[in-house]
Amino acid sequence: MFAVTAAHIDAENPLSGLRLGERPDPVAPEGWTTVTVKAAALNHHDLWTLKGVGVRPEQLPLVLGCDAAGIDEDGNEVVVHAVIGDPDRGHGDETLDPKRSLLSEVHDGTFAEKVVVPRRNLVPKPASLSFEEAACLPTAWLTAYRMLFDKSGVQPGGTVLVQGAGGGVATALIALGAAAGYRVWATSRTEAKRERALKLGADAVFENGARLPDRVDAVMETVGAATWAHSTRSLRPGGRIVISGATSGDAPPAELTRTFFLQLQVVGSTMGTRDQLTRLVNFLDTTGVRPNIDRVLPLAEARAGFAAMAAGEQFGKIVFTM
Repeated sequence: MFAVTAAHIDAENPLSGLRLGERPDPVAPEGWTTVTVKAAALNHHDLWTLKGVGVRPEQLPLVLGCDAAGIDEDGNEVVVHAVIGDPDRGHGDETLDPKRSLLSEVHDGTFAEKVVVPRRNLVPKPASLSFEEAACLPTAWLTAYRMLFDKSGVQPGGTVLVQGAGGGVATALIALGAAAGYRVWATSRTEAKRERALKLGADAVFENGARLPDRVDAVMETVGAATWAHSTRSLRPGGRIVISGATSGDAPPAELTRTFFLQLQVVGSTMGTRDQLTRLVNFLDTTGVRPNIDRVLPLAEARAGFAAMAAGEQFGKIVFTM
């Protein structure tokens, strides 16, 4: 089968480790099943893998990709949940399983014509969603769903700030928040991305670091070091930062004085459960909300998609089709 793999690690030039070509078809162990992939979406996770984050050189080559939608062995259209974990070990939440991993960390990922996953990881895809749209959901959109509806503590009508509009999680947060009745504010360093955030449903947009007209109830943070100080300054007393990533670095000043004096909360959030993915799929099916897709490329042109993400050129999801 044709696949996109990480062949070696290079933190300075991650795309040098990218390989496109033939790989053996996967064999499903007991309790697992094979999905014929129709579409797969790119995430920053895939770039980090090429930089050596979360993998060791002896694990390579490894098929990249967390997200996929396709056809199962019975001919059903499905979305693949990317978290490989045991809910029992996580007290009912597979993302809290100490041994959990994502596809492409221990097991081969979704940037291939076929992928094998545990049977419980399949979620029915409604006919209303295209394969390209469904492929955007398991990582970025599921992460956004959990951040907003599970971790933020903010009810519809409250105000949330989304840092770094443009990435997959950020655009999902804007679309989901707008559809659910939140007042969504967003930041971006470029005017073009700020304007596109408005079209997605943001109530107001600001330059990175700009003074806001009011303090917000919660900040949705995926950028990290570059926006952390602004995030803490933007919160009302008792407000909450929900963080699911740190694409600009993970070691900003902690802002401890501000945090304890204003009784701020910092809450980590990683991916989501299979049940949350099912609810997310149902939410999109019911509301008509759809992922913002920046571009769709054949898997054979995956290198161009990786280059666009590395340069920060995308707004929304980059999707590969077979």
